[in-house]
Amino acid sequence: MRYWSLPSNNGIDDLTPGEAETPVPARGQVLIKVRACSLNYRDLMIVGNRYGFGTLPPNLVPVSDGAGQVVEVGPDVSRVAPGDRVAGIFTQACIGGEMRKGDETTALGGAIDGMLTEYKLLDQAGIVKLPDHLSFEEGATLPCAAVTAWNALYGLRRLAAGETVLILGTGGVSIFGLQFAKAAGARVIATSSSDDKLQRVRELGADEVINYRATPEWHEEVLRLTNGRGADHVVEVGGAGTLPKSIASAARGGIVSLIGVLTKGDINPMPILGGGVIVRGLLVGSRELFENMNRAIAVHKLKPVIDKVFPFDEARDAYRHLESQTHIGKVVIRVD
Repeated sequence: MRYWSLPSNNGIDDLTPGEAETPVPARGQVLIKVRACSLNYRDLMIVGNRYGFGTLPPNLVPVSDGAGQVVEVGPDVSRVAPGDRVAGIFTQACIGGEMRKGDETTALGGAIDGMLTEYKLLDQAGIVKLPDHLSFEEGATLPCAAVTAWNALYGLRRLAAGETVLILGTGGVSIFGLQFAKAAGARVIATSSSDDKLQRVRELGADEVINYRATPEWHEEVLRLTNGRGADHVVEVGGAGTLPKSIASAARGGIVSLIGVLTKGDINPMPILGGGVIVRGLLVGSRELFENMNRAIAVHKLKPVIDKVFPFDEARDAYRHLESQTHIGKVVIRVD
């Protein structure tokens, strides 16, 4: 089987193709023929050795998000069968509830080898079945970005119809946040520095858009658009310096879900205290959340937004496309 690995984590050019024997599943394990993978900003940080969650293992096979078909199962496997269409969960040990200390050591494509390979062995507990209406390319976009967005809107307090959601940017998490919010009957305000991207998110359902370059004090515009109330949910993807403005954009008792790892600097606690704002850090979510999300995706027939699909041999080009920040939604690598 073919795979890509990172011998030294020195950037995109360090991605190195390799070949190995196809593994055989042991007790409780499932062998997946990987059909597609999708990239997250985390993958760029890992390939450049800038990821802040622990030391990366040598010769890491990268990428957390992949989908494929079960081709073989080991003894005592009962959750899936050969032929099932599945995706791996981001943190293999996080089955339900909040992450526990130590779960991060089972994160695919970071702490352990990931999905950028033709075949992947996973424990049966670490996979979910895909919604029937999704392709493998679409299914591969779900494990990190979609589950993160779902966790932001439903993990602590469920989003309600008529509430306002603020999304920052047009990456995978933000676009999934837009789709989930509109499916719930919520109002969405979106920010970007590109008018072309803002036009696209309007087409995807955003009710209001803000160009943060043209409107540097964009939190004030959020308040104006909400008649001074603010957003009930803010999907904060961690752009440098955005967190204080995200907090200022939130309604009293609103939730700011801190997802990205770029934000630096001191945070004034007074707006949090004075506004009763909840700032919640989250790292993707559990298998339980993934399965709940998949049921909603199936009911609403939601289709992930894919910007571009690259062949397996052009994995480096897929990374470069993500790095260019010209994309809207997800960047996918087709494995077969």
